[in-house]
Amino acid sequence: MLIIEDLKVTLGDKEILRHIDLEIFPGETHILFGPNGSGKTTLLMTIMGYPQYRVTGGKIYFKGVDITHMPINERARLGIGMSFQRPPTIHGLKTRQMVRICSRNGADAEAMAEKMKFSDFLDRDINAGFSGGEIKRSELLQLMAQNPDLMLFDEPESGVDLENISLIGNTISELLERDIHVHTSPNQPRNKALQERKKMGLIITHTGFILDYVTADKGQVLYEGMLSCKSNPQEIFRCIKRIGYEECVRCAT
Repeated sequence: MLIIEDLKVTLGDKEILRHIDLEIFPGETHILFGPNGSGKTTLLMTIMGYPQYRVTGGKIYFKGVDITHMPINERARLGIGMSFQRPPTIHGLKTRQMVRICSRNGADAEAMAEKMKFSDFLDRDINAGFSGGEIKRSELLQLMAQNPDLMLFDEPESGVDLENISLIGNTISELLERDIHVHTSPNQPRNKALQERKKMGLIITHTGFILDYVTADKGQVLYEGMLSCKSNPQEIFRCIKRIGYEECVRCAT
């Protein structure tokens, strides 16, 4: 599982995260709410190991291993993967090549791309001229190839049109071994029980749209660099919509 203890993180000269405590057990998916600038992306980037996000206190453990200062590539090999909100364009590297690089078990790039309706993009440079929805599908294709045990999603519904949101939401749900929103066949497998699921997920959302497609176990609000409001994700989202982040946090404390 993932265990974060009293984590403090600085970016540049500014402390972004303070006293973060979080546990995600195998089979669980957590939703993280918060206003812009609250530190949500910083938390995911820190878990993934980006060096500019400097840990100044606390520990991060994954699968019983202290990964607090472990480099990104070793975290990826250990089973952590991330779908970025704004990934870069990489000229000279084809999507097909990236999928092969990400693959842990010789995954079939063609079959996965067809599933993501992405076959026509395999031989294009990574994210070059891609729309918002196409970028998200590219990110999920790479994550699908990596097949990590802990998946971090940074606002997966951001910049996605209605045509793509269902595919993206259902793909995330399937990656996390959960029931999908629309079943194409009466014989399609249903949601696995918690004890059968192994994949863990931490999903950042600002709009809450992803909750229409992913059934999450727990939700929390990250506000001014601190976690609060641990509760049912749908209840938290209703509270936020009704009274806003600040009042929701104040109510919880």
